[in-house]
Amino acid sequence: MKALQLQTRKQPSTDQTLKFDLDNKPIGELVKLSILRDLCNLNWQIGFNDGKVEVFPPETYDKEVIKDAMSIKRNEILTVNNQWIGKNLKLARENLADGKYVLKSEKIKPKIEVCKTAKQFRLFRMFRYYWSSPYSEYVGRRIKLIIRDHGLKNKPVIGIAALGSPIIHIPERDERIGWNKEIRTRNLIYTMDAYVVGALPPYNYLLGGKLVSYILASNEVRSIYKRKYRDQVTLIYKRKANDLVGMFTTSLYGKSSQYNRIKYDGRLLYQPFGSTKGYGTLHLTEFTVEKMKELLVSKGIGLDYKFGDGPSWRMRLIRTVGDLLGFDANFLLKHSFRRNIYYVPLAENSIEFLNGIERKPIYYNWPMKNLTNYWHERWFENRKKNLRVVHNVLQFKARNFEI
Repeated sequence: MKALQLQTRKQPSTDQTLKFDLDNKPIGELVKLSILRDLCNLNWQIGFNDGKVEVFPPETYDKEVIKDAMSIKRNEILTVNNQWIGKNLKLARENLADGKYVLKSEKIKPKIEVCKTAKQFRLFRMFRYYWSSPYSEYVGRRIKLIIRDHGLKNKPVIGIAALGSPIIHIPERDERIGWNKEIRTRNLIYTMDAYVVGALPPYNYLLGGKLVSYILASNEVRSIYKRKYRDQVTLIYKRKANDLVGMFTTSLYGKSSQYNRIKYDGRLLYQPFGSTKGYGTLHLTEFTVEKMKELLVSKGIGLDYKFGDGPSWRMRLIRTVGDLLGFDANFLLKHSFRRNIYYVPLAENSIEFLNGIERKPIYYNWPMKNLTNYWHERWFENRKKNLRVVHNVLQFKARNFEI
């Protein structure tokens, strides 16, 4: 099996172990040791060959390994933002509901709130920190949504969602759509990535994540997108880019329980599109990435950040550092976590439209009210009959909410 080789000044000990002492190391050495530490946390195997440290990736990552890695990255981010979180915890608690009131409510009545004010963005950010996956931000087009329950007096938050400019090139996605580079460049603008989709307590116990997933497929979300980008024109092709015909999202832990079996009107809303090959940077901690940046600065190497780069900028960072330090960065990037891809077609002919075969999308008519009613009948009513779920809902009190 091919290995990643990293030449370090540290000599292997007689028991063939490597200790990760990161204090007082030259920046180049620090980057290498930090990479090794990250990979060891992911169960990569370490060996020594001719003065070089060799690390071998596991055949696959199991769910617990991925969760542990995400926990490390999440804790890094929470530590950096701890003071800000403390200042905004009261705001978060004021916008949640005690579980007993949700169970007493006759019906959950979701309403979409588009983030526009500083307070809305603060609330969104607070709730995004709640989940086990680390907070990351998209660049380019972005729409952040807060979903509130107007069935209760204080209109508590059910969940949050965010749409962002799609990643430019995902081979598995592009193959399923039928895109070559030219067609993708022309029509990617008509899609978005749903990079945040989820519910807050106590609604998360009641499959509120599925409700938020349904809402993203609604006419109302398409209208929000159209209003926001109605005056924007693409730079290259000089076309209006306010038609949203499809969305992509991914699941990090294999088959997604949230997106699984989400149907409406006999159609599968979240269609599985296979999985990525595992190229990415999620397996490297923020500490390692920051030290890579410091290394390039120390060498006077600039790495321009272009608007819309997003994850691709991190990949360029790692490749540049790999060239500088003499290790195979492409091999390192290849062995990140595989993600399951889902596609949400918003038009009957979305694939044909995205391939330039048809010129006008024929949209599905999916009002949020209808989608919500279906969710109530298909998911919510059965969930309320589960005694364990009811117990968890009743236990939740907004004043005890913590990140």
